[in-house]
Amino acid sequence: MTMPECHCPGDRRAGAGLLAVALVACVAVVAGGASAVAAEKKTRVARKAPPPKLERIDCMVGTEDQQARIAIEAVGGRIQNFAYYGKTKPRTCSMDVKRDDAFSKWEDNGSVTVVTLVDDTGAFLIDNEKGGYRFIFRDIDRMRYCGMDGKINGSLTVVRRQNRYTCTVDRVIIEGPD
Repeated sequence: MTMPECHCPGDRRAGAGLLAVALVACVAVVAGGASAVAAEKKTRVARKAPPPKLERIDCMVGTEDQQARIAIEAVGGRIQNFAYYGKTKPRTCSMDVKRDDAFSKWEDNGSVTVVTLVDDTGAFLIDNEKGGYRFIFRDIDRMRYCGMDGKINGSLTVVRRQNRYTCTVDRVIIEGPD
């Protein structure tokens, strides 16, 4: 059997050497491709989870003439904003408090959030209880939100039961010269 003629400089063994180099190069390309596929699989696993879902909650307790309402937006169990509306006919009071606005400072500490209103006009303590939220009103200035002298103190609880939220006003005390 004769070796094919080599058109490369050197002797006939040079052809065998080139074949060996080509074979090594081929193996390196295949191995490099395999590691690229493995790297691709690792990046697929390392993708970020989707952002938490926005949850909107709205509930009311009371009658048309005397009621308390709260609307809440939460992301991942953390309140982002809430709006409270209270009515004791003929008086009404409403407040809308948003995270990162110019009118409040929010501090999260575990399952509790403290919302301090500007100009020392009161504070809210929000307890993210299992299955709901409890809002505690602390010396909320009625003049800023209701246009009347006095303070609002008390608490309102929002509880999730059977995929539905219900409100309970534990007590909301409106102090003032009415």
